[in-house]
Amino acid sequence: MPKFSWILQGRCYKLGHDVAHAGGVIPAYLITARETDPAVIVPHLFEQTDPGFSTRCRAGDIIVTGRNFGMGQKATGYIAMHALGLGLLCESMSVQAHRASIAEGLRVLPKCPDILEICETGDELEVDFSSGRFVNKTRGLEHVFSPSPEALRDLVSHGGTAGWLANWWQTSGKNEHPST
Repeated sequence: MPKFSWILQGRCYKLGHDVAHAGGVIPAYLITARETDPAVIVPHLFEQTDPGFSTRCRAGDIIVTGRNFGMGQKATGYIAMHALGLGLLCESMSVQAHRASIAEGLRVLPKCPDILEICETGDELEVDFSSGRFVNKTRGLEHVFSPSPEALRDLVSHGGTAGWLANWWQTSGKNEHPST
């Protein structure tokens, strides 16, 4: 697994406002099936919003969305985004969507006002999620958004809840089962 970095550099994939999780991010049947295997989910990421997305994107690319991203049932699409090494910038997203993205270890900035006005699909971006620094290299623009909260950084840097718990279990000296 590649070393974790708070800084991503890659292409912008710009979406609009009100992208629902079911249908917009990932097909509803994968959500209702409670699918969690990245190998199954990844080929379907954004297939209804941007057909062929999963074959074009590469690690470091950044999804840029407007208001109300990821409405509806959560997690499945964030599993795929994390598996692909993507980042996410939103004008806004619900608390539940933000919680689900963090739980899966996705680098996300959920409060980026007017982000859709300063980038287009294909622009080369650099984002430091720990400081909120945003650079659009294609347009020569820089901006600072609210960074990932420090209290959540350890969770994200370990790959989400499961990764954080595995690390805690290993480093806490509690890696042996108690005798019964």
